[in-house]
Formats: sequence, C-alpha cells, structure tokens
Amino acid sequence: MPTLTDPHAVAGIISRLRDPHYERWASQIRRTGGCRQPIHLRGKVEHWDRATGTLLHRYSTHLEPDGVLRVACKTRRATRCPSCAETYRADTYQLVRAGLIGGKGVPASVSAHPCLFVTLTAPSFGPVHVRREKNGKVLPCHARRDAETCPHGRIMSCTARHRADEPCLGEPLCPECYDYAGSVLFNAMSPELWRRFTEALRRRIAKNAGLTQRELREQAVISFAKVAEYQRRGVVHFHAVIRLDGSEGPVTSPPAWATVDLMTDAVRHAASAVAVTVPKVPGEPTRVFRWGAQLDVRQITMNGDLSEQAVAAYIAKYATKAAECVGTLDRRINLLDDLTALPIRDHPRRLIAECMRLGVLDELTEFRLVQWAHMLGFRGHFSTKSRRYSTTLGDLRAERADHMRGEAVSTGRLPLFEEDTVLITSRWDYAGQGLSAGERLLAAALSGTDLLPPAFPPKAAHG
Repeated sequence: MPTLTDPHAVAGIISRLRDPHYERWASQIRRTGGCRQPIHLRGKVEHWDRATGTLLHRYSTHLEPDGVLRVACKTRRATRCPSCAETYRADTYQLVRAGLIGGKGVPASVSAHPCLFVTLTAPSFGPVHVRREKNGKVLPCHARRDAETCPHGRIMSCTARHRADEPCLGEPLCPECYDYAGSVLFNAMSPELWRRFTEALRRRIAKNAGLTQRELREQAVISFAKVAEYQRRGVVHFHAVIRLDGSEGPVTSPPAWATVDLMTDAVRHAASAVAVTVPKVPGEPTRVFRWGAQLDVRQITMNGDLSEQAVAAYIAKYATKAAECVGTLDRRINLLDDLTALPIRDHPRRLIAECMRLGVLDELTEFRLVQWAHMLGFRGHFSTKSRRYSTTLGDLRAERADHMRGEAVSTGRLPLFEEDTVLITSRWDYAGQGLSAGERLLAAALSGTDLLPPAFPPKAAHG
C-alpha cells in the first residue's frame, strides 16, 4: 500500500502536482470516480453533419496529460478497485431493490407479491475452525469431551474462543483429513446444482397448486436474483431472492393460490430433492453433491427485520467480493506458477493445488478447474437474475451514460444535435492501465476514499 513515508510515492506526488496539466489530470481522475487502475486510451472522436459534411466537433487525446484519456476500469472486485466496485455494488443494490418494491421500470405493486430470502449452503468436507456466538457470548470453537484422534494423530477438538479476525478461521482441524477434492468439485458443480434446484422448485410449486408445468407457466412466473458468497473454508453458498409473479411477470398479480407458505414448502422440498453427480474419475470416489443441511428460508417484509432494503444491501455487498476472504489471489494462476512461492496460507494453497491436480484429468476438463483455480473451482457468475426479476445492469449503465452525455452537452463540452443527423467516427487504442504509487495517493485524496492497495502496478500496452 503506498504511503507518504514511501519516497517513491512522495516523488510521484510532487512530479504530478508540478505538471502544468495537473488540473486536467485531476479532472480525469474525478470523472473515473477515483479509479485505482484506470484504462489509458489514445485516440479521437469526431462529429460530422451528415447533410453538409461539416465537422461539428472533434476531441483528441493529443492535448491530454500524457496524451491519454483515463477511463474507469469498471471491475466488480473491491480488492482491485474499491471505487469501481462501489459503483457495481450500488447498481446491484438498485437492481435487487427494484425487484422488491418497484422502480426502474418495475411497478410498485410488486411489493405485494410473495417473496422469500433463501440461503443454500454447502455440505461439510471436514471440521474447520469457526467462531460461534450465543447471546453475545463467544463459545469454544469445537469443544469435545470425548474427542476422537484422527488417523494422523490430531485430536479433533479446539477449545479456543476465536476472534473474528483470526486467520485460522475456516481452516481444517486436520488438513490431511479434510476433503479438498470434494470442496473444489462442489464449487465447480454448484451452478448445476442451482439450476436443478430452480427446476425442482417449479415442479413442486406446480404440484402444490394442482397444476401441470404448462398450466403453471400460463398462470405464474418464478423470478429470482441471487449472489454467491464464499465461506471462510473456501466453499460457496448462495443467497437468493425468490419471487412469485403473475403470468406476465412483475406487471401482473400472482394467482390466489400463490402464498408464502406454498413457496416455503416448495423451496424446502427442492433443496432436499436435487443432487448432482461428478463424472467418475479412476482412482477417485464417486461423488454425489447435495445442498448442506443448513437451509434458511425467510419471508421478506416491507417493515420487519428482513426488509427489502436490508436484503438488497446484503446481496449487493457480496456482489463485489470473491474468494479473497479465504486468502487466495484475485488473479488467474497457471500450471507453470510455483504454488509454494504464492503469498498465501497453506489452506488456500492446498485448494488451488487440488484444482490443478483435478483440472488436468480428461474426465473433468469441462469444469476448467485450472483456469478457475484462483476461484477455488467456482466458475459461475457471482450475481445473476432471471429475465423478469427487474431491470438489468446494462440498463442502469446506459441511464448513467445518458446522464453524463446530457451533462456534457449542457456544459458545452459536446454539441447539441439530433442523432440521425450526425455521423460519429472514432478510433481508440489501448495505451496501458494503472497509476503510479504517488498518483494512487492523489486519486484517493481526490475521491475522498480510504487508501487501499492496488491489484497491480501500471503496465504499458504491448506493441
């Protein structure tokens, strides 16, 4: 993390502040929202009158600081760029909340539709260190009076009362006993397990309502928004908002038989009914994965503890996170990397090594475990929704772009014109990415955010 005690960072700050184009550089940084790893573009854009061939407006990066335009990286990962991740989090919050109370093209009447907040967990792959609390009191991790000794000579008990920030949380009591292969394979299979869950959910709702699958589609639509969260042990579980609408989605009221109790029964049945089998690998046990025993199903209310605001904020929070809480890296790892040299703890290193071992087997190549080793085998989308749940992230970004374009027109930075009368031509080339240590400190000051470590230093474009 760059600090003011770093002489290179201080020199970079002084150099940038003395630059005669500093104000323009600062303006670029503000427009990116304080992005820590902005993308550098070199090029131009021109607006031509279609009827007369007159040049109406031209923008070029030739006179910009360092001859480039800096634009936000737009990553969702908070570890790489907290400012861009915050934009992603805010968009996800608006998307989820609109599906609960309306807005962004969704009618407010959707708040009356039966809606549940569901958490689907992973099974156990061996005892791990945990922090347990009861009535505000921290309990021992794994206190066992008659604790067994594992085949590797470890007593399967831990009487420590762990702090919330202890690095051992999520790590197995005995690494040799822990099912590392099962952990990464469950992550790889969890998207398919979720798909089968949604199918079983529709079948159960139809059965509870006394309908066929076709009749259900004619009367009701099941909509959802979900996010994947990593537990400290390195396994994903899913948080989902599940809503029951009328046949045309949120714009129509659900039928009279659609109740919260009916949906709750369907969710519990579907979670216990589905399973997925891993392709058989010689020398490996046959694995059949199901959801974990812990299943949380609660109704979302407008004025209770589980309000629409709390649910949207909870889901949006995990949309910007990945496997970093386990202690792994936020970049891809390849087979040529020396795993022993990675700056990580032994538990995530073993999970990554298991991805590498299993990923080269012919029976498991479809799961791309090597490519997703840094994600501990999970290759699904972290934040997904059904088509009719609410608005889309693309629509939210387009609305923001239109607002910024309107602001540029109102301030005279762009000409006012009708789109069908103007031809816009442009050419852009990638010129690098990132900021120097001193520039990162200045960007943090300009955006008013905390100083967080960057994902990687600036890099030049190839060629």
